[in-house]
Amino acid sequence: MTQNPTGQTSAKARVQAVSELLIYRSRQMALLTDLYQLTMMYGHFRAGRHQQRVVFDLFYRTNPFGNGYVVAAGLEQVVWYLYNLHFGPEELEYLRGLRMFSEDFLHMLRDFRFHGDIYAVPEGTIVFPNEPLVRVEGTICEAQFVESALLTFINHQSLIATKAQRMVDAAATAAERAGPIIEMGLRRSQNIDASVFGARAAFIGGCKGTSNLLAGQSFGIPVMGTMGHSWVQSFPSELDAFRAYASAFPENTVLLIDTYDVLRSGLPNAIRVAREMEARGQRLQGVRIDSGDLAYLSKRVRRALDDAGLPYVGIVASSDLDEWTIRDLIVQGAAISSWGVGTRLVTGFDTPALGGVYKLVAQAEGGVMQPRIKISENAAKVTNPGKKKVLRFYVDGVASADLIALSDEQFDPGQPLELFDPVHTYKRKIIQGYDVEELLVPVFQRGELVYELPTLTDIRARVEAGLRRFSSETLRHVNPHTYHVDLSQRLWDLKQELLHRWRPARR
Repeated sequence: MTQNPTGQTSAKARVQAVSELLIYRSRQMALLTDLYQLTMMYGHFRAGRHQQRVVFDLFYRTNPFGNGYVVAAGLEQVVWYLYNLHFGPEELEYLRGLRMFSEDFLHMLRDFRFHGDIYAVPEGTIVFPNEPLVRVEGTICEAQFVESALLTFINHQSLIATKAQRMVDAAATAAERAGPIIEMGLRRSQNIDASVFGARAAFIGGCKGTSNLLAGQSFGIPVMGTMGHSWVQSFPSELDAFRAYASAFPENTVLLIDTYDVLRSGLPNAIRVAREMEARGQRLQGVRIDSGDLAYLSKRVRRALDDAGLPYVGIVASSDLDEWTIRDLIVQGAAISSWGVGTRLVTGFDTPALGGVYKLVAQAEGGVMQPRIKISENAAKVTNPGKKKVLRFYVDGVASADLIALSDEQFDPGQPLELFDPVHTYKRKIIQGYDVEELLVPVFQRGELVYELPTLTDIRARVEAGLRRFSSETLRHVNPHTYHVDLSQRLWDLKQELLHRWRPARR
């Protein structure tokens, strides 16, 4: 990450390179928004309020999948979107055809660009409910307009990255040596973008590769795959199909052995082809099982391969796998060396939406930024007001608590700090001798990109480094320890003041 002129040049070069990827190329995304963003924008314009400065926070309220945390992802797409945001002739003509907006407003849109400030947590950061993941500062028109797109990018990829990490954790927790997990969900994802960006997020979450070639081309993710049942069915015999595939791909042959019968047909034919390959100085890389009792079948297959002098041949399992199935199979002693995961990963399956929100938290009045709060009968939906930052406190190298504080607050690591639960305020603890990390970093300043986009490998390394700094109780899948995300005393006092000011007295 850089915040100097040299870094800006590098950052711009990187995002321009990203824009040349096929998944982005020639895309105009100005209309990737809900209609009410433009109607509110137009209303502010008509009222002469469109230049008012505001601050919005993007955050989520509840961890998905019963997890204890979320892996933040999607920032690269936010950067690409904001960097290229503009209304072209086709978009303006479409809006004109709606007969909702005046010509002077459309003229303003013609020159519209994002000129505000963005602060965000870097991709791969471990984050928690109610923490601002993105802070947007700018005019009320530009900050309001970008809401829908930012939520689309952050919600989806953070969800899939978190699900992938759960699967990777399940394999690692249950086995001394976890086999790699491959994302194979293209055919089950909701659409093209969900499949490609889902594969990207899955790699951030720890998957070692994808079957999706467009994702591989776009993001440099290793691509992996075998064959389908139709390949085997299309030949006179299963043995013919295996021999043809081994001839076509002698360096990377993985045979699908469950088209007819795993133990009576697929396995014996695979062993026969493996021996033929050995005679040619080649090696069968693996066999794949896509149905049946994977624990039982994999153990029988492993024993037969070993007895045949083929201990190097791996066993790939697929068939609607998720973190629970993977863990159970390992506990049952399944002899599986890698996992192909599709539907239950790329769709988020058991929690198909993260549910992130985007809320106004401050607005300028008379040139001075004033806090704003949203009040609700549902206490969880009451927002934290004001322009804020997020601090992570480490004690002896372990993350102890996060603190949401007002942006101008300072904390001296040399002084003890009392933290308290923002709801159950009697729950308090004092930390001292701590290190502090500020999670939100500058991405755009006055519309200029100042953030150098990291590689996917760097993002994945950030996930791994971050997880090592949390306790196992926070990271466990079942009933995880609730990690402390507290409010500073000043922020808590401000929130109570605004609640008292804006909530009508009950009779």
